[in-house]
Amino acid sequence: MAVKAKPMAPTPPPSPWDIAFGGGLMTDYVFRGVTQSGHQPAATAYFEPRYNITPDLQIYAGVSGESIHFANSAAAEIDFYGGVRPTFGPLALDFGAWEYYYPGGTCHGGGALQPGGPGNNTNNGIFCQPGFLNGNVAKKNASFYELYAKATYTMGDWAVGPTFYYTPNFANLGADGEYLSGIVKYTAPSSMALWNGQISWYVSGEYGRQWLGTSDSFYGVTQTGATGTAALNVGPFVKGIAEPDYNTWNVGIGFTWKVFTLDLRYSDTDLSKTECSAFTSDPGAIGGTSLAPGTINPLGTQSNWCGASYVAKLTADLTLGSLK
Repeated sequence: MAVKAKPMAPTPPPSPWDIAFGGGLMTDYVFRGVTQSGHQPAATAYFEPRYNITPDLQIYAGVSGESIHFANSAAAEIDFYGGVRPTFGPLALDFGAWEYYYPGGTCHGGGALQPGGPGNNTNNGIFCQPGFLNGNVAKKNASFYELYAKATYTMGDWAVGPTFYYTPNFANLGADGEYLSGIVKYTAPSSMALWNGQISWYVSGEYGRQWLGTSDSFYGVTQTGATGTAALNVGPFVKGIAEPDYNTWNVGIGFTWKVFTLDLRYSDTDLSKTECSAFTSDPGAIGGTSLAPGTINPLGTQSNWCGASYVAKLTADLTLGSLK
């Protein structure tokens, strides 16, 4: 006799939860055209849980870390971030907040530029080590947060879109900051893949503008041209400095095989070396021989932390969904 087949169990709906994670190695950690690792190799890793409210609306939160080389000798960069990603057909949006946390820093300099008069070598009550020999100073705490908005419009193999970031206190300099950029990316179709179709590739570029306000008095200069510890018992003082606005750009090509991506990129800015010294507080900045009263860098020291950089970055990026 014929046996009636058992009804098949319905396929469970996909889980709205997913987790993205990965890491990488790079020859230089560059952030908006400025090295964060002193032009030395760096490592990075991240972990990002995601929840899909609908197929077109995702919320997410994450943590990432990078090795760095800052003027204040902070131990590392640890980032905490989160936001929402709505999608409208070819238009993908991203709104969120990003906290840049730099633990383990050491205060250098400040001296008479702090409230209390000449000889008060503290930063908001935190004892400071002497300033650097080149006159640059650095706060113990460089942590700050940004709010951001991004948009990406995909047209076939091309993707374009702006990004915007805002902070009331960039790198704890006391200066507000806004960053606006435009990004273009071309992803080669599968018919143009390399190595028998196993390696896909792309080219991309970005051009951005960083606006910065005026720093607080810790980074101020005197009208006589002395800065940092060299400013002890010298005055009168100027409250803060007008941090330099600058343009930055990068262009590169990337190759992806399975979960691995090799990105080769050129990055640069229009910051001068003397502006770079004042902006980054580079303790290794050299070359200053004359005073220039009233400028943001009266000693004229020069840093290469904001110049051209060629970066090779190898990353691995996975999701739990892709592993199933």
